Amino acid sequence: MEDTEKKQSILILDDDNFMLDMYSVKFKERGFDVNANTDSNQALKKLREGFVPSVILFDMVMPDIDGLEFLEILSKEKLATGAVLVAISNQWEESYMKKAKELGVDDYIIKADTIPSEVLDKVEGIIKNHNIN
Repeated sequence: MEDTEKKQSILILDDDNFMLDMYSVKFKERGFDVNANTDSNQALKKLREGFVPSVILFDMVMPDIDGLEFLEILSKEKLATGAVLVAISNQWEESYMKKAKELGVDDYIIKADTIPSEVLDKVEGIIKNHNIN
């Protein structure tokens, strides 16, 4: 099967509507099927209903369920197994990033240091390395 036969799907989770819209547009432009959410609980509901994205791009600092708790729930409930997990945050403390890595993130991107096209390139690079179709 060729890569072009199946669209990559991405779940984007960010409580900032501007960031959410910006990433949604960028990923759609590259051919991703985008599901965007500002609420962690709604994103988890979608996953619990059987949505299995190729990638989950999520903000670590969220009002109800933060990124670390989100990762713990994904692991505990075996949601989106096999999905590439990419954290985006301005939370740059080493201990926080280390904990996220221990919980299975494939990459941890500091928002302030990375423009959206670089985030997109990083995600596509991880997908290639994981050989996800």
